[in-house]
Amino acid sequence: MFWGRPLDSALSRLKKRVVAPVRVVLWDGREVSLSDDPRVTLRLKGPGAAAALARPNMLSLAEAYIEGGIDVEGDVREAILGAEALSRAHGPALFDATGPTNGRHTRRDDREAIQHHYDVSNEFHQLWLDPRMVYSCAYFRSDAATLEEAQVAKLDHICRKLLLEPGERFLDIGCGWGALAMHAAAQYGVDATGITLSENQFRLATERIRSAGLQGRCRVLLQDYRDHPGEDFYDKVASVGMFEHVGLKNLPGYFETVRRLLRERGLFLNHGITSSDTKNRAVGFGAGEFIERYVFPRGELPHLHRVVHDMSEQRLEVHDVESLRPHYARTLDLWSANFERHLQEAAAASSQRVARIWRLYLAGCAHAFEQGWISIYQILASKQAKPGKTGLPMTRDWMYRS
Repeated sequence: MFWGRPLDSALSRLKKRVVAPVRVVLWDGREVSLSDDPRVTLRLKGPGAAAALARPNMLSLAEAYIEGGIDVEGDVREAILGAEALSRAHGPALFDATGPTNGRHTRRDDREAIQHHYDVSNEFHQLWLDPRMVYSCAYFRSDAATLEEAQVAKLDHICRKLLLEPGERFLDIGCGWGALAMHAAAQYGVDATGITLSENQFRLATERIRSAGLQGRCRVLLQDYRDHPGEDFYDKVASVGMFEHVGLKNLPGYFETVRRLLRERGLFLNHGITSSDTKNRAVGFGAGEFIERYVFPRGELPHLHRVVHDMSEQRLEVHDVESLRPHYARTLDLWSANFERHLQEAAAASSQRVARIWRLYLAGCAHAFEQGWISIYQILASKQAKPGKTGLPMTRDWMYRS
């Protein structure tokens, strides 16, 4: 067991090597502060949790918290800062030295992974998302914008980039709870189809479409993107926060599916999280392992250059690339703050363990985007299987008109 002199030695080493706004309090009353101004307390509840301090990283510390061996008192964002400082003292490499995982991505595997992440419960997600339940990066046109305003601005930003016109056929791959498809149908007059693998999302989106009276020109299907039929059928296609689930090896097939479904000169917008590492490696310090094990099974993030390469291989000509990293840092910060205000309700809507996982996940991702460990891009492309003009305006002014 890890107590007594070995524990005293470990605490002494931490005191010498780590500066963080953290106080560590043991079950027997001993404590050590890792700065002159600790703003968060990690309270260890027994000897088992102390093992996380032997060689701390963000995974071992997270697991001790998830399993109830550590309690966090104070700002969870400060706790994330402390976990990073503890992890850096033992593993200075920012990205995982093992490289991409290249995990399996069969239809069954992907369905199980999606349902693991999204099917906690609709009530759970409603506690901290905006009223439309848009679970992707918002777009803040001003510092004063609320989360709800910024999410509507994001939906409009996507629709404007795609130059949506009344009567066009629009596909949203990985449609979530249907917000983008409904917005495109109601505000831009398109015939919108969304697809998702989440049963909870499918049921609620269908209810919301019916309640809004949009069922004649908007629908959601419970379907794998690879099984969606058609060729040269859609005028415009969007995929928001979905290709993170596809897998690096499957990116060519993913973009080939988009090319198959899209008409010639049709527009495609891919909005997705990317690795900041040019070798497509996950964030280190145990953070990537935490995400893989507890939040996003089989998730893999490509670097921007990999995305553009694989899109281009499928004759999807890239016209515009926009980084939204500051927007996602702010979005996640607001989600995390909402979650903190509803922590007990989140546990009631799921379980104490699940609530602890998501508490760390939201705060940790806000920190990761803020630090530039990961990023996010909107990439606008058109299907250019035949030579000739793109049909797009000569400038990008249309994207930013009020």
